[in-house]
Amino acid sequence: MFSRTRLCLSISLACLSLPTLGATVDEPLELETMTVSATRGHSQLGKTPQKIVVISREQIEEQLAITSDHGQVLSNLIPSYSPSRQKLSNAGETFRGRTALVMIDGVPQSTPLRAGGRDGYTIDLSMVERIEVIYGASAEHGLGATGGIINYVTRRPQGGTLKQHVGTRIEAADDFDHDGMGYKLDYRVEGNQGNWDYLAAISGQTRGVFYDADGELIGVDDTQGDVMDSRSSDLLLKLGYWFDADQNLELMVNRFELEGDHDYVNVPGDRDAGIPATSRKGHPLGKAPQNEVLSTSLTYSHTDLAGNLLTAQLYSQRFRARYGGGILAAFQDPAIAPVGTLFDQSQNESDKYGGKLSLSRDDLLDGYLKLTGGLDFLQDTTSQMLIATDREWVPETVFKNLAPFLQAEVRATDRLTLHGGVRHEFAELEVDSFQTIASAGGVTVEGGNPDFEETLYNAGLVFQANDWAQVFANYSEGFGMPDVGRVLRGISQPGQSVGDFLDLQPIVTDNREIGLRLNWQDLDFEISYFESDSDLGSRLQNVGGVYQVRRERTEIDGVEATAGWQVNDAHRLQATYSHLNGESDTDDDGKVDTDLDGANIAPDRYGMSWQANWSDHLNTRVQANHYASRSFDTPGLDFDGYSLVDASIGYRLPVGEATLGVENLFNDDYMTYYAQAASTRDDQFFAGRGRTFTLGYQVSF
Repeated sequence: MFSRTRLCLSISLACLSLPTLGATVDEPLELETMTVSATRGHSQLGKTPQKIVVISREQIEEQLAITSDHGQVLSNLIPSYSPSRQKLSNAGETFRGRTALVMIDGVPQSTPLRAGGRDGYTIDLSMVERIEVIYGASAEHGLGATGGIINYVTRRPQGGTLKQHVGTRIEAADDFDHDGMGYKLDYRVEGNQGNWDYLAAISGQTRGVFYDADGELIGVDDTQGDVMDSRSSDLLLKLGYWFDADQNLELMVNRFELEGDHDYVNVPGDRDAGIPATSRKGHPLGKAPQNEVLSTSLTYSHTDLAGNLLTAQLYSQRFRARYGGGILAAFQDPAIAPVGTLFDQSQNESDKYGGKLSLSRDDLLDGYLKLTGGLDFLQDTTSQMLIATDREWVPETVFKNLAPFLQAEVRATDRLTLHGGVRHEFAELEVDSFQTIASAGGVTVEGGNPDFEETLYNAGLVFQANDWAQVFANYSEGFGMPDVGRVLRGISQPGQSVGDFLDLQPIVTDNREIGLRLNWQDLDFEISYFESDSDLGSRLQNVGGVYQVRRERTEIDGVEATAGWQVNDAHRLQATYSHLNGESDTDDDGKVDTDLDGANIAPDRYGMSWQANWSDHLNTRVQANHYASRSFDTPGLDFDGYSLVDASIGYRLPVGEATLGVENLFNDDYMTYYAQAASTRDDQFFAGRGRTFTLGYQVSF
C-alpha cells in the first residue's frame, strides 16, 4: 500500500502547508510552493505573469468571524472587487470593473445567456477550502472571465480514518432584537479507508432582518432577492478512489439552496430627502425569492502518465434563480386577466453540461519548455419562465461551445521565464421559433442558429531580478456574451428572425498589466498597473420595438498595491490600495466619453489591517476600509464615500475555539455603494448594516 502522506491533496491540487491559526493578512497569502488548480497548467504562485492570489481557509474563517455576507468577504480580501450590495443579487458587484467568472472546483456558476446576478450565493463558505483568484481578463475556462476568475475550491478529505467537525455561529444586531438574530450550524465528517477517501458536510443557516446604524430596519429587496430574513442549506459530498500514488478519481456533489422567509415588504425611501428605504411586516405576493444550485463533477487525474500530467473532468450544474414578483406592466396579458391586475414573477433556469481535458508536460527540451494542451466543451441550456402563469418569457436557448487550447512556458534563462498561449472558440446558439409575451406584442419570431469563431491569445514574462525582487508583465484576452435572453424577450416587431438581428459576436476584452513583487526580510510589497479595453462592449437599446445590442468601446485602467510588514512573530500590519478609472463610448464616435457608473466599476479603496497573535490561545484582528467618494456623468448618481472598521477576537479553549467579531465597529451610518452609485430608484436606496456582532464556536475531533 502506498503511503498516504503522498496523497495530502485532492484532485488537481498540490500539497499545501497552511499557516497557523491567526497568521493571516488582508491580501490572500501567496506561497511559492502552492499550485493553482484554476490555471490549466497548474502554475505556481509567485511565478506567473498575471496576478494570482489565494484566499486561504484561515482567511475565510477570519472574515466569517465578522460577516456571513459572501460579497463582503470577497470585497474585504480583493481590493478591486466592488463593495457588497448586502443582498442576494450581486449584479453590480464587479471585479476590476468587469465580470468575474465564478466556479466551484472548476464548474462554472455564472449564467451569461440570461445574466441575473445570482452567482454570488451558490455555495456555503463553510464548504470551501480556499478561493483562487486570477486577476484580469482570461479565457482559460471559456466565456465569462472579462474581469477575472474566482474559483471556490471545496474542502478535501484529510488524512486519518475518521475526523469530525462541528461549528456554530450566532449573529445579532446592536440592540440584540429577536427579529435580527441569525443562527448557523455546520457539521463535517471525513477520512480514508484503504484506497478510498470521503467527505460529507452539511450546513444550515437562518438570517434575521438587518438594521442600520440608527436601529431602523433596512429595506428588503423583494424583487431581486435578499439575504436578510432568509434561510439556507448546503450539502457537500466528496468521494475519491486512489488507483495508486499517481492516479485518482474523485466525485464531487454540492447542493445549495437559499430562500427568503417572505415576511417583510419594501417601504420605498426618498432619495432626494436622504431617507433610506425600510421594511415593514407583510406578506408579499407569490413565492419567496430563491437560489437553488446543484453542482457535480467527476475528475480523473494521473500525475505521471508517461511523464505527463493528465486531468479530465466531466461536470454539470442545475441552476434555478427565482425573483420576487409584482403586478408589472411587462407581465400583463388581457387574455389571462384584466390589464393592471395580473401578478407574475420570473425564474431563470440554466442547465449546464461540460467537460475539460488537459495534458501537461514539464521536461521538454531538457527542462526548458513546459507545454499544456487540451480541449473544453460546454452546453448551456437557459430560459426565463413566468412561473405564476407558466409562460416562457425568454425562450429556451442552447449554447454549444468547443475550444481547443495550447499553453507554453519557456525558461529562457535562470531569471527569465516566458509564457504564451492560444485558445480557439467554436460557438453556436440554437433558438427555436417562439412567440413573445403579450406586453411585447405577442409576435412570432423565427428561430435561428447564429454562431461565431474567435481566437484568443495570452503572453507574458516573469523576470527574477534577484532573490527578493521580481518583475512581471502580461497580456491576456477574455470574452463574454451579450445578454441574449434580455434581447429575445424584448422583441415586439413582427417578422423578425433570430439569425437576422441577434449579434452573437463575443465581447472580447484585452488586459495588459505590468507589476513588481518584492519580498525582503520582514517586508513584502506588490504593485501592478493594468489596462482593460473592449472594442465591442454590450449596451441594450430599443430600436423600433426590438432590443438590439449596441457595441460600444469601454476602457478601464487601474493600480493595485499591497504592502505588508511582519513586525515580529506575533504582529503583522497590512495595507492595500486600489484605484480604478473607466469610461465608455456612448455616442458611437470611437472615443470613450462617459464615466462608468457604480454598476460597472468599484470605488477607490484604502485598506489596513493589524493581525496579532498574543499567545498560543489568543489572537485579534482589526481591519479598516475607506471607500473614496466619486462622481459620475449619469444624473442622480453620486457616491459620498464611507469608512468601515471591523474587529474580531479568537480564543482557543481546552476543547475547540471561540470567536467574537464585530462588523462596523463604530456603527457608522452610510448608504451602500450600489444604492448611491448604481441606482436612482427610491426602493433601492438602501442603508448599510449597522454594528453587528457574531459569536462563533467550532471544534474538531
